[in-house]
Amino acid sequence: MPSPARRPPMPGPGRRSWAGLAVLLVPTLLMTVDLGVLWLATPELAADLAPSSTQLLWINDVYGFAVASLLVLSGNLGDRYGHRRLLLSGVSAFVLASVTAAYAPGPGVLIAARAILGAAGAAILPATLSLISHMFTDPAGRARAIALWVTALSSGIAVGPVASGVLLEHFWWGSVFLAAVPVMALVLAVTPVLVPRQVNAEARRLDWVGAPLLLLTVLPLVYAIKSLGEHGPVPGVFAALAAGLAFGVAFLRRQRRVAAPLLDVRLFGDRTFTAALVLMFLGLAAMNGVEYLLPQYLQTVTGASPLKAGLLMVVPAAGLAVGSQLTPVLTRRIRPALVIAAGAALAGTAFAVMAALPADGSGAVPAIGAATAMMVGLAPITVLGTGIASAAAPPGKNGQATSVGQTAYELGLAFGIAATGSLMASVYRRQVHAGAPADAPADAVSQAADNLGGGLSITERLPGELGQSMAAAVRTAFTSGLHAAAIVSSALSAALIVFVLLLLKRVAPTGTPQPAGSETTRQAPAVRETVGHAMQPHR
Repeated sequence: MPSPARRPPMPGPGRRSWAGLAVLLVPTLLMTVDLGVLWLATPELAADLAPSSTQLLWINDVYGFAVASLLVLSGNLGDRYGHRRLLLSGVSAFVLASVTAAYAPGPGVLIAARAILGAAGAAILPATLSLISHMFTDPAGRARAIALWVTALSSGIAVGPVASGVLLEHFWWGSVFLAAVPVMALVLAVTPVLVPRQVNAEARRLDWVGAPLLLLTVLPLVYAIKSLGEHGPVPGVFAALAAGLAFGVAFLRRQRRVAAPLLDVRLFGDRTFTAALVLMFLGLAAMNGVEYLLPQYLQTVTGASPLKAGLLMVVPAAGLAVGSQLTPVLTRRIRPALVIAAGAALAGTAFAVMAALPADGSGAVPAIGAATAMMVGLAPITVLGTGIASAAAPPGKNGQATSVGQTAYELGLAFGIAATGSLMASVYRRQVHAGAPADAPADAVSQAADNLGGGLSITERLPGELGQSMAAAVRTAFTSGLHAAAIVSSALSAALIVFVLLLLKRVAPTGTPQPAGSETTRQAPAVRETVGHAMQPHR
């Protein structure tokens, strides 16, 4: 009996594929850099443009909200019209919006430019990952390419503050946007040459009604959160909340009816899937709620230069890398729920330290130490969250589950700034008024109170000891606001521990064989695959 013919091995990726991958990694890296590019530039920007506290929050986090709101829609657009075309459109929008942001004459223009940058990011991220999967067809090459994509995505956390610090040391705040323009222009030129087209012949019709309903659900809720911190529980806040909830109900009802939904809402019927999304949302909200305030604390309260603050922020980024590397080692024998809970407890301790940081300029070392512990503690969520969500999805829905997981990730990052930032602005404003010297001009006090991040520039206009006393009041108020944000993040960490121990306790360690047909049998492989990708960049 003749032996069956052996299937020839699948050809590995060629040089052009690797060159194309290098092109795709550049915009991926710059998307993460742009998420926090203004953290160090906030004091200079606030002094120049004089935005209100609410406007400053919009400037910082409208980027993340735009990314989160448009990820699902962008993935659908790429499937229908081609991911290379979507990538080129995103990069083009990124270049134009970056130039606009750099030379923005006022807060409104800058907010709009940042929103367009977020829309560009929402187009670039799913397009690059989809194109990588199309270019690398063999499993080994694809795993290595995706690992490099993860590396580029996470490296921006460390690159962003350092690059911003160097630029701000020599140029004005708008330079943090212009630095990426020539690089993105080069990406535009070489992408058609090195990156192949990808057309999905089976792409279904886009739900043009569901897409705006999704946006009309998210944006009013964001507005309500921000307005609550600025104006308190006024009627406009409740009206925005009601509008967001109403549009949300309409969106969910439509997704149940249409043949090709933007989001299969049946996914949320799985407890493990929903729990993974909640954990990513809570964890990233807790992390980003204080992370974006630390560079401002280092500059405003401790007196660090932008370059020094940027270099100090590399240490917490290294903590994130260490935590990401420890996670797969621990989860081989320990249940992911226990690893995540222990990390959240460590993060809660770090937030307690942040809630006691001094306002006298001596808090740089404890601030960086606490931020590093926070990053180590919350790293397991960033490594495991999407994998657990994807593994809990039914067959054929893993791609959509991954997209929803990435949306929860981005939405948590942006919500952290919005929620704790609104509280921070409220506490800061109240404390500036309460701590200002009695003989300080009322208009100077009001300007400093309304200019979160730029209050010190207002005090420089006051003479002698009066200016020094007012500056001390601003530093104390900023520190009090940071304390309030840290307390909220600590509460989110505590909630995270409860959720993970109650809802994810059945997810098995990645190195534990499971009986056929058990609930965790389908969960472990996807978690293991995600952990493997996270490990690759550090080797």
